Order: sequence, then C-alpha cells, then structure tokens
Amino acid sequence: MSASAVERAFREESGRVLATLIRHLGGNFELAQDALQDAFTTALTTWSRDGPPANPGAWITVAARRCAIDRLRRERTLADRMATLQGLMDIDRQAEPEEESRGAMADDRLRLIFTCCHPALALEARVALTVRTLGGLTTAEVARAFLVPEATMAQRIVRAKRKIRAAGIPYRVPDDEALPQRLAGVLAVVYLIYNEGYAATDAQRLVREELCAEAIRLARLLTELMPDDAEAAGLLALLLLHDARRPARIDDDGRFVALAEQDRACWDAEATAAGMAALRRAMALRRPGPYQLQAAISAQHTVAPSAETTDWGRIAALYRDLARMAPSPVVEVNRAVAVAMVEGPVAGLALLDALGVDQRLHAYQPFHAARAELLRQAGDRAGADRAYLRAIDLSANAVQRAELERRRVAAPG
Repeated sequence: MSASAVERAFREESGRVLATLIRHLGGNFELAQDALQDAFTTALTTWSRDGPPANPGAWITVAARRCAIDRLRRERTLADRMATLQGLMDIDRQAEPEEESRGAMADDRLRLIFTCCHPALALEARVALTVRTLGGLTTAEVARAFLVPEATMAQRIVRAKRKIRAAGIPYRVPDDEALPQRLAGVLAVVYLIYNEGYAATDAQRLVREELCAEAIRLARLLTELMPDDAEAAGLLALLLLHDARRPARIDDDGRFVALAEQDRACWDAEATAAGMAALRRAMALRRPGPYQLQAAISAQHTVAPSAETTDWGRIAALYRDLARMAPSPVVEVNRAVAVAMVEGPVAGLALLDALGVDQRLHAYQPFHAARAELLRQAGDRAGADRAYLRAIDLSANAVQRAELERRRVAAPG
C-alpha cells in the first residue's frame, strides 16, 4: 500500500514540489531533482512503517527541503552554497510547511515555466527543459515529442540547465512588457504536457489524468495573466475541447475507442461549453494563430451531431491553413487523414507517401498507424499489415498497442 501511495504522490505532487525547490535553491535544477528523489526514497521506508501522511504533498515538500539541506551541509565548504543553505534552514524552521499561493503571479510552477522559457535559450531547449522538469516526462518521452534521438534531447536539457545558472536567469514571471516574447515557449510547454497526459507515450494506461489537469490549470492561469492574448485563449479552448472527449476514449473493458465510435453523450458538457466559450473569446480578438486553428478543428467534431455528419472538408481546409501558419510533418499527417475522409484513401495515401521522405516520421507511430488504416481502406492488405506491424513496434503504450493489434487482426485478408 505504501509503494502505491508513494507512486501516486509522485505523479500528483512531484511537479509542484520540484518547482518550489528550484525556487528555494536559486535555480539549481540538479540539486532540486536529487533532493526530490531522496525524499521519495525516504517516503518508501517511512510510509511503509507509519502509513501515508494526511497531506502527502506537504510531507514530500518538507522532506525534500531537508534532503537538500543535508546535501548542502556536506558541501558547506563551498562559499556559494552558504547563502542557499541558510535560506533553506530559515524556511525549515517555520512551524508549518509553506502554503501554496493561489495567485498566478505567485505560482511556483508558472514561475518555473517562464524561467525555463527565457529568450536566452533556444525555443526547443526551453520547451524540452520545462516539459522534462515540470511535466513529469522522461527524457525519452520528450525526445519522441520532438522527433529526435534521446541522446540529443538529453544534451539539450543539460545545456539549458547550465545556461540558466550561468546567466543568472531570475526565477519569476516577467514584467508585462517581457511576457509576449516568452509566451510561445510557455504555450508549447503546456500543450506538450497535456498531449502526454491525453495519449501517454509510455504507460499501461492511455491517459495520465494528473498531467491533463495540470496543463488545463496552467492554461487557465495564463489566460488570467494575459487576458487579451488570443493564442492563450486558443490553447485553453483546445485543451478543454479535447478534454471533453476524454471520458469516452476508453470503454468499460479498458479498450481504446476511436473518435468515430465514441458515445457523444459521454462527452463532458461543461468542458465543451467552457472550451467553445474560450474559442469565441480568442476569435473575437482577431489575431489568429496555430492554437486557435487547432481548437477550431476540434470544435468541428464538437458541433457535429454524429461522426457521419462531421464536416471533414472544413477540417481539411483548417489543417491546410495550419500547415501554412505552423509547418510541421505532424500537421501534414493529420491533414492527409482529413483529406482521405473527403476524397478517399488513395488521396490521403498520396499525401502520406510524399511525407515519407521526412526522416523524422520514420519513428513516428501515428504516421504508420494512419498509413495502415488508409492502406486497409484502399484494399492493400499486405501493405496495411506491414504498416500496422511498424506502428505496433513503435507504440510504447499498452492500450494503443492493443488497439493496433486488434485492427491488424480484424483487417480483411
């Protein structure tokens, strides 16, 4: 029981605790991560003996802070560690654990995102570092999201951490005039956190609910922080509209349910209404951007009474606009699927075949899954089988893999 409690606390609390530790430690990512790991190791022993505490997050916060103090004491001969050590000891003398502030400007996780998204770092490094640190993703998961080798991503993250410390980048939400230049990276971070929650790349479960909830929470904070930013509102709309469908994505037996087969009565009406309202706010600002376009695509599914009445022509057109505004092989894969829904599988396959020269897609599971489905529809059983096998091989998620295996077996011979 204690091991499962520790695992649950790690999923639910590690991002918040780590963000607070990094602030207390003056931006020392490595020390904060080591102290957090020490705290969870201690929890395994202590909670097994005494039972889980009433407030696991507060317990882990105090334990991690004390682990950091122990590590700093062992290195107290280093002059640059003394001020940090004294500050941590002062905090630890407080009678109660530090309470989490509610305001956006005081939120440690939001501060961490903006710290990692400083313009001194390359955009991809900003996003990768923050998702790795705050989003609970492994380096391998972040690498898959960026379609790069794991070793390459690990180097980027290490370099980004070093640059933050060397440049003395402050741990805070920037002033109003500096917000816009940081926002692109921040929005990308929140989006990737949600994506990993909505379709976990490496797990026994399809959805990591805690990541979905955290991404939506951060997106709401960003709209409060920047109420006149159309893309912040667009991202919130996109996440809410996707999240509205989450209850229908798994059946009672734990099997994946494709969008076309979902019971729309199970969609979350409250999240749908909030998402559509956020999209209307974004569009009223008349500054279109990629997240608004993606939200508009999601809205097309939302307003359709059934899968059969979905306006795929409109969706294909929106993907074309999105590809022009934010070129990406991932967008093109989605556009190919939408075109296939309008013009037939052969038209979609032509687009996918043209994309096949992009080396980044060779290890991108959705590309092969899309090819498999369109090849099946086109009557190419052998080609579909090869594509299904490649998609299955690339799928680390057990629920996704089971669905691909089911489709492969069900494909007509």
